[in-house]
Amino acid sequence: MDYEGSLSRVNDFAASTLPRLLDERLTARMMSVSVAALRRWRHEGRGPQFVRLERCVRYDVRTIERFLSENASGNKKAADSRSAAEREVRSEHATTQE
Repeated sequence: MDYEGSLSRVNDFAASTLPRLLDERLTARMMSVSVAALRRWRHEGRGPQFVRLERCVRYDVRTIERFLSENASGNKKAADSRSAAEREVRSEHATTQE
């Protein structure tokens, strides 16, 4: 077995099983939002799931795709849960402002 052949098989295996992780900048570009929006969503506990590797934040491409499909305007369940979450956030914000 030659080195290049075994390296090729390892790379094929890794590409098919390991997640493809993107940084904030690439994720924001993929989602057509700002990096600030991603950071705000993380702080608020919404947005796509992310991985923190020490100080580095990364997003799995599959998770981003799932988040986008679950939050598509045609997805009534997502729209209903977003509306409930937005009402809750507004309610909490109004309570803290009093």
